[in-house]
Amino acid sequence: MTSLNINGKQHEIDLPEDTPLLWTLRDHVGLTGTKFGCGMALCGACTVHLDGEPIRSCITPISAAAGKKVTTIEAMADDSIGHAVQQAWVALGVPQCGYCQAGQIMSATALLKTTAKPTDKEIDDAMSGNICRCGTYTRIRAAIKQVAAAKGVVK
Repeated sequence: MTSLNINGKQHEIDLPEDTPLLWTLRDHVGLTGTKFGCGMALCGACTVHLDGEPIRSCITPISAAAGKKVTTIEAMADDSIGHAVQQAWVALGVPQCGYCQAGQIMSATALLKTTAKPTDKEIDDAMSGNICRCGTYTRIRAAIKQVAAAKGVVK
């Protein structure tokens, strides 16, 4: 039995410790906002936060998440920066097909929590592990900059 703190709630998970966090979130906890993309940590669709750091849940075993805080896209509406990122995404029409956007938002939120006014290079570096087949990278960067420019939103 593995105890996981997911979005502030404790979950007792009766799965093998090498079970990927992605499948635990989706299939056993019912949080389907985190998407499966490649299964090899190359696309970023499965990005969640582990103690505030963006990680690829498709390759992270639940044993690595035990005793840590897992945060998924479902919790972003309750996070001031995450909510601001979501609002900027909508305002600028970032999503096209939308499949990768949960992972994009998770990576953008993690960046803005550590870097209040990121440069283009810092944005590119932070977002480089997230692939968007629709090519909305220009709008993603603009949304991140919009949140960074907002007074009183970013610490």
